Amino acid sequence: MVVVLLLTLGGCFSLSRKTPVLEQYVLGSPAAEVRAGPSDRAGFTIGLRRLDLAPYLAIPAIVVRRGDQQIVTSEFHRWGEELSEGINRAFARFLAAEPSVRAVDVAPWSVRSKYDYLVQLHILHFEGAAPEETAGTEGEVRVVANWEMIRQADGVVLARGATDHRQGGWRVGDYAGLVTLLDQGLTAMAQDVGACLVRLGPVPVRTTGTVESAVGPALACVAQSQNANAR
Repeated sequence: MVVVLLLTLGGCFSLSRKTPVLEQYVLGSPAAEVRAGPSDRAGFTIGLRRLDLAPYLAIPAIVVRRGDQQIVTSEFHRWGEELSEGINRAFARFLAAEPSVRAVDVAPWSVRSKYDYLVQLHILHFEGAAPEETAGTEGEVRVVANWEMIRQADGVVLARGATDHRQGGWRVGDYAGLVTLLDQGLTAMAQDVGACLVRLGPVPVRTTGTVESAVGPALACVAQSQNANAR
């Protein structure tokens, strides 16, 4: 896969030592995997809300978790945009490739825009996971999120789901590889949401054409992809 990488020089020019290079990455590589198969152009239209991002992730640096509690960041490996915006943009692209989806718009949108469902993401983990031993080099990637599907007309939550995607095969220190695997985690989450949309079906309406206000308990959608094997 190809990861978009922006390189800039960090620090001042010095003849005494090599100047570190600041590496900046963005999500949603054109080479990232999307689900193959025929697309239903009569599928759902989705409005993707601004996501809820865990506070420790809302920093410019790409996060690596060592063990259970230690957070490690590098001054020279950063996101090239706000992470919340990057995740939403990339996820929208992957979700739009799902056979059950016709179109995806990302907030903010026009007040007159109408969608079959709104999707709200809550990103809990989005990081590399390294062994607790500092000499360890075999890590994994974690993309963990909760999400809801909401009826736009009245804000009722019609379905809830969760994605816990953990994928091995990451070499600690390989930030380009880490971003590629994070893209794959977003693809897996888009597939989970797409499968849930199929189960949920069309927005319920009255025979008169008005949107029904009373609904039962929210549909619980189980993630389709967890603990992916290393490639």
